[in-house]
Amino acid sequence: MPISETELRQQLVDVMSKMAARGLNKGTSGNCSVRHGEGMLITPTGVVPEALTPESMVYVDAGGGVDPKGLAPSSEWRMHKGLLDQRPDVNGVVHCHSHYATVLACAGRPIPSVHYMVGVSGGPTIEIAPYDMFGTRALADGVVATLHGRFACLMANHGQIALGPTLARALAIAEQVEEPAAVYWGTLAIGGPQLLSPQQMTDIQAAFRTYGQPRRAS
Repeated sequence: MPISETELRQQLVDVMSKMAARGLNKGTSGNCSVRHGEGMLITPTGVVPEALTPESMVYVDAGGGVDPKGLAPSSEWRMHKGLLDQRPDVNGVVHCHSHYATVLACAGRPIPSVHYMVGVSGGPTIEIAPYDMFGTRALADGVVATLHGRFACLMANHGQIALGPTLARALAIAEQVEEPAAVYWGTLAIGGPQLLSPQQMTDIQAAFRTYGQPRRAS
């Protein structure tokens, strides 16, 4: 059944709260969005998670328009809109500044095939989108291009971003990206990682496609 706008707004509040509680974000950093109708609902700019309410969420229409009487959307709304426009398989987007992913993004280090959970990104590695000023069209375009066919990437000198068929799945991927980021960071301190082979990563990605409980017909 379709999820109501009220439920989607509450989901955004809950995800921002969970990211703060789980250490993926601090203060007003990070943002998330969910597809709704022909546009999207997105978190507002500059509001700490504990102050967010369902009514705080901002609807951005297909043309990028918002209600001028409401709160302003996240400065990264172009990035979210670009991803949702280009990826019909995606309904939720989560952007955060999780510690280890951000360390690697600031060091210019993509995450190689150091651990099988790298495969949740949809590829054998987790790549880095090129740096540009937050909120710019150039940053949005770079992230959209880097995420072509994938579900997560790092953002140079910035953080990470994850996508999913649902907002909950996007959050799960963001959390799962942080784990191999921490593992890779740790291996660099003790001589470097022993990487999985391309074939091993191909097998892992095939296994992920059927992982979990099977869907049952209603």
